[in-house]
Order: sequence, then structure tokens, then C-alpha cells
Amino acid sequence: MLNGLSTEEAGRRLATTGANALPTSSRHSFVALLFRIVREPMFLLLIAATAIYIVFGDLTEAITLGGSVVMIMVIELVQERRTENALEALRDLASPAARVLRDGRWAMLDARDLVPGDAIQIAEGDRVPADARLAEGALLSIDESLLTGESVPVVRDPSSADLVSGGTLVTVGHAIAEVTATGPRSEMGRIGASLGTIDAPRAPIQREVARIVPRLAIAAIALSVLLVVIRGISEGRWLAAALSGITLAMSLLPEELPVVLSVFFTLGARRIARHGVLARHAATVETLGAITVLCVDKTGTLTENRMSIARLVTSDTDVVVGASTTELPEEVHQLVELGLLACPHEPTDPMDHAIAALAGKTLAQTEHVHPRWIQVREYPLRSGLLAVTHVWRGDDARLVVATKGAPEAILDLCHLTPEDAEPWRARAAAMAHAGIRVLGVARSTFFGGEPPSNPHDYAFEIVGLLGLADPVRADTAETVARCRAAGIRMIMVTGDHPETARAIATTAGLVADDVITGAELDTLDDRALASRLATTHVVARAVPAHKLRIVRALKAAGEVVGMTGDGVNDAPALAAADIGIAMGGRGSDVAREAAGLVLVRDDLYSVVEAIRTGRAIYDNLRASIGYLIAAHIPIAGLALLPPLLGWGALLAPIHIVFLELVIDPTCSIVFEMEPPAADIMQRPPRPRDARLLDLRRVMGGVIRGLLALCGGLAALAAGQHAGYSLATMSSMAFVALLAGNLAILVATREQPMRVNRTALLLIVVAITLGALALGVPGLAHVFRFAPPSVGVIALVGLASALPVLAMRLVQRAKPTHSARLQLEPRPAP
Repeated sequence: MLNGLSTEEAGRRLATTGANALPTSSRHSFVALLFRIVREPMFLLLIAATAIYIVFGDLTEAITLGGSVVMIMVIELVQERRTENALEALRDLASPAARVLRDGRWAMLDARDLVPGDAIQIAEGDRVPADARLAEGALLSIDESLLTGESVPVVRDPSSADLVSGGTLVTVGHAIAEVTATGPRSEMGRIGASLGTIDAPRAPIQREVARIVPRLAIAAIALSVLLVVIRGISEGRWLAAALSGITLAMSLLPEELPVVLSVFFTLGARRIARHGVLARHAATVETLGAITVLCVDKTGTLTENRMSIARLVTSDTDVVVGASTTELPEEVHQLVELGLLACPHEPTDPMDHAIAALAGKTLAQTEHVHPRWIQVREYPLRSGLLAVTHVWRGDDARLVVATKGAPEAILDLCHLTPEDAEPWRARAAAMAHAGIRVLGVARSTFFGGEPPSNPHDYAFEIVGLLGLADPVRADTAETVARCRAAGIRMIMVTGDHPETARAIATTAGLVADDVITGAELDTLDDRALASRLATTHVVARAVPAHKLRIVRALKAAGEVVGMTGDGVNDAPALAAADIGIAMGGRGSDVAREAAGLVLVRDDLYSVVEAIRTGRAIYDNLRASIGYLIAAHIPIAGLALLPPLLGWGALLAPIHIVFLELVIDPTCSIVFEMEPPAADIMQRPPRPRDARLLDLRRVMGGVIRGLLALCGGLAALAAGQHAGYSLATMSSMAFVALLAGNLAILVATREQPMRVNRTALLLIVVAITLGALALGVPGLAHVFRFAPPSVGVIALVGLASALPVLAMRLVQRAKPTHSARLQLEPRPAP
């Protein structure tokens, strides 16, 4: 018998051995981050421009541009570190837990705090948290494929003090073990510490941007080289031409796009974590807003997961059990006892917990508890036999066999005639109609020899029915209604009797007229199943294998599927779903690893809030990219056209640097902070094939950018006609770009009238810095400005901003795209 460690002793050992975690290189050092930033094309162009100024002998311009480079690098470093901090916080939230014996009491602790000598519990579905030696319990089946590559599980026997390795998965059984090695000293640590450095899969948006950015960069370089050649040949000033080319390249390069995706996905994952939803891969947030069907478990998702025994029914007794019940009639003692014997030694299932709790309250002082009995065989739940059977060796030579499960499965095991089974079916149906989950309980005895391989070979006799109640959560009906309003169809998948499932679904607000059972599901081919699932919201008597078929059928019908699960057998369905959603509280480690999202609180409200946040993230990301497209057009236009028109180079790298100081935080932070639209959960989901850079979004950005450019060019043409100097024209171009950029920001926001304090702060800061650059003589000299009058500045600003804002006003006067979507019903799959 293991006694575990005291908290003080564990603390001393932790200080010596270190945390039970593998080294990870996921957090980059300052030097590594700096090197990664310096390699970006934008910084290489800035360095090249600084070198040209040095060749010109213009040290003031070179120092100023060099200082700007340092400033942008600091901003990039802060942003990169913020992203890494968010990822690290998510890893901390998702840190695995272990059940540990400390100070004589079992408690859930962070697995990183385990030390050699700790006593731990491991059970089916758990990932072993550290290398350990088995001490007591049942035979374990262990999946060691992570270490050995062998897919066939191996058997580990507590009676032989077998070793189990950290990182392996328990597929069958439960045991108590003593930790022998942790962290780098474990078998996993000796093989290698590369698990923490595995790159997460890239989202479709990331792949789309990865294709677009190089093409845009090539186009930018080609235009820049063309400008250099034209100016060099026509003017003979090749260094000045090179500087113009660098300025144009800086204005065209879309280097913000990958940064925007990284910031939105990472901070978006952090944002949904506030709702108790952990994204195992940050890019998962992209898919959230597209979910069209959400398949959910009943227990713990729609209900409170507070299973309790409500009824005990035998052939001649019907006992109602309340929360304060401490004594039971002798007639039902055997029913409770055998129900307990059919539960694992260390129960994890809510129903098993309910049976154990009732037995502890009512049988503790009776002869029906047998602490010295030894379990010798277990027949787990499987498709085709919805029952669990345990075989126990008592104080004599006989074996006591206890089984519990779906009433029809128990009646089948008892081989009752239809006439004898009918009263039990009627009792079970009456309980199910009342919304009570029903389990049948039967017993048998076996003498001598090896137990049979099939539980059907025992001579079972039915003992009675256990009725379990699990109240529906108070907010479930409202949450289901929110999903319906958002165009998300919900399907409840449960192992309950069809009538129990119907009663619970109706209480939860689901349409339960049509209930499909697991047995019926097995008779349908994939096409027929997809057709049936299009009209049903309840699947009863389902086993985990049915979930995978449901996911595949729905996806084949074009649905974007979210699937919840918690068990080892749920993992294939969670992995196959567009978004697998694992229960963090009661879920197994293998389920959490197969899923894209993990729920901390195991409730449906968290899922719906995550969908709401995911839709907002997608909206804001789309707006951010629309802003980027629009913002770059006037900058590139004023870098390219004035030299070709003979007005001279009005923009220099220092001006682009200043505008980047506005663009970078706008596209990555301001839009990320945009509040969700008021109707975000009244819209249908976006189509599966919707593209972030769709034609409508791109053209909207292009038109806004062209309007700002045309307004600015008109003002500059007037200045050129008036004979303004190059320095004055440069000031006017700067004002035009700043005003146009801020107008594009306002016009691109999905909800321009709603307050975004970050956007307001950025506008105030940008206008203030622009005014200082124009009005302070020292800064004006650095920027090579000769500021025109306040009236001219105002006219230039209005000429650039008004066309963009006028277009936005016209758009707001028309029906919105989201409103049209609401008027157009989504076709049935």
C-alpha cells in the first residue's frame, strides 16, 4: 500500500529534480527574435535606404532613418513577445493534471509538480504523467506507440510491479503507481525533448496568405526596379532613383499580412480562453465561425453532470431516492450492491459515481460491502452489447458476476422469454418517459475453471433497474436557442433510451419529434444516414463508434461539424470533425489530444461563446486585411506617380516608416480589439468555401484606396499648378496620406459608430505626431517639409478623406450583406 509524500517532502524533491516537463524551445530568446525581425524584407530595405543616405553624405537623414528602424524593431519585438506570452499562458491553462496522494489525501495537482516517490492514480483514457511502477489495481492495457511506434497495446500487471512510461496512454484498466522518474530523466525525456517544438498545422487562411505574399512581393520588386530604371535613364541620378525604388518597394510590400494572422489567431485563442475554451492550435479559431452543425453529448454538456440515483425498481419494489436518503429497504440492497460491483474500483463515469455515492450512504453498515473481494475479469462496453460486466472472487471458491447496462442489453444477457421480459420493458419505458436514465442490473455465479470469453455464457438473472437523474442546466434552453438563431443546428448524441433522450431534448429546447437510435443508424448507408440526420436532432442508444459515422455523414453533406466528446473511443470522431471539442474536466487525455478545442468547464455555454468570439475574430480579420489593401494603394500611388509625372520624388523612406507606425498597430491591434457586431449571432454561418480575400472584400479595399489616392493626387496637382516647392509638395503628400489612411480606418470598420478606444487613441496619436512633424522646425527639417498654410493642410486632408468617407455613407444607406443573408434562408443539405 503506497502512502505517498507530504507536501514538504514533495517540495524538497521538486527543488532537486526540477519540474516534470520536457525542455521546450518554443519561447525564443531576445537575440533570436531580433534576428528574425532583421531578416524581414522591410528592414532590409530600410537598411539599404540608410546606406544610400550615408553615400549621399546626408548623415541627419541616415541617423533619423536608423532611429526609425530601431523604433519599429522595438514595436515588433514587443508584439512578438506579446504573442509568445499569450501562447505560454494558453499552455499553462492547458497543463495536464494528475491525481496524487499528498498528505494522506488524494488531490488533483499540476502534473509538472510530480516528483519521484509520489503515489498517482491512472485509469482508462489517461496519459501516464511520469515514469512509474505499478503497485495495485487491475491489469492495464497500455498504448506505447508514442515511444515504440508499435500500434498494438501491451499489458502491464500491478501484481508484477510492472513499469509504465510517461507519455503512454491507458486504454483499459486502472491502477495506483509510484512515480520513479520525471521530466528529462523519464523515458520520454531520454528519447528526446522535441515534443514541445512540433509546429501546429497551418489554417487555410495561412496557406492562402502564404501563396499571395510572395506574388505581391515579386510584383512590388518588379515595379520598383522599373521605376529605378526609368528615373535612372531619364535623370541620370541612379542613387536617387534607387532611393525612389526602395520607397516604392516599402510602400507595396505586404509584410503585415503574416503578422496580422499570427496576432489574430494567437490573441484570438487567448480571447476564447477567457470563456473557458482552450484552442490547442491557435489557427482553430478560423473554423469556429463556420460551424453549421454542433453534435453534443447529453451528460455534462446539456445537463449538470450531477448524476444521482432517483429510483430503485425490482420485480415487487419501487423506491424513490432523495438527496437526504440514508437508509433503504432490504429488498433493494442487493440491487445497489451489484450495481456497485459492476463499477470500476476507482469510478470516473458520473453514473458510477452516483452508484458508489448511494452505496456509501446506505450500505456502509450492512453485510453487502465486500472490501476483500478481488476483481478477476472485466467485460467492457462494446458495440452490440451496451453493458459492463465485472467478475469478482469472493471468500469462497465461487466467482460473483455483476453486470449493468441498457435494460434491453441486460434482458438479452438474461435470456428471458418475451413474456418474462415484457414487465421489465414496461417498467423501463415508464421511467424513461419521466426523463430518467435507466440501467438494468443482473447477477450470476461461476464455479471453477477459467471465466468464459463472452458474458453471454453466464447464467444471468435480472435483479432490478437503477434510475438515474441528471438535471438539465439552467442555461441550456437559452444556449440552444442562441445556436438556432445563429443558424447552427444542434444534434444531441446520447447512450440513453430513446424516450429518456426525447424527454431531455425537449426540456433542453431541441426538436425531439424524430429520434434515431444507434441500432437504426447501423442499418443505414452513408447517404441515407446523411439524409436522416438532416431532419433529426436526437440520436439515442449511441456508442462512441457511431459518432465517427455521424461526423463523416454530415461532412459529406457539406456541413461544418463540431463534435464534443470525452472518452478514449471518442478520439476518432473528435479528430475527424472540423472542430473536435473535448471536455477538460471529465475528458480523457487522448480525447483532449485528438480535439481542436478543450472545454475547461464542460458546458455548452462555453462552446457558443467560443463560436461568437470566433465569428468576431473572422470579421475583424477580414476588415483588417481590407484595410491593409486600401492603405497601401495611396502610399504606393504617391511613391510611383509623382516621379513619373515629373513632380519629383515626394515620398522618402522616412515617410513610409512613419506611416508604417500607423498601419502596423492599426491592422494588428486596432482591428483585433473591434467589438463584435450586435447581430453576430443572428447571422447564418459563413459558407465552408468562403475566402478571406474574396473579390468583394478586395474590390472594396481597392476602391477605398483609389478614392484616397485620387483625392490626394487632385490636391497635389493643384499644388503643382500653384508652383509649390518640392518640400511643400512633400508636406502635402504626407498630409494626404495620413488623412486618407485615417479615413480608410474609419470606413473599413464594420461598425464605425461603435466606440473602439484603441482606434480613437491611435487616431489622436497619429494626428498629434503628424502635427509635430509639420509644425516643429527641427522635425520638419528631418522630414524635409516646408509646411503650407493651415488652410492648405485642411483642404488636402479633406480632399483625401472625404471621398472615402462619402463612399462609406453611401454603403451604410444600402442594405448590408449580413442583412441580406438573414433574409435568404439557408438551403437544407
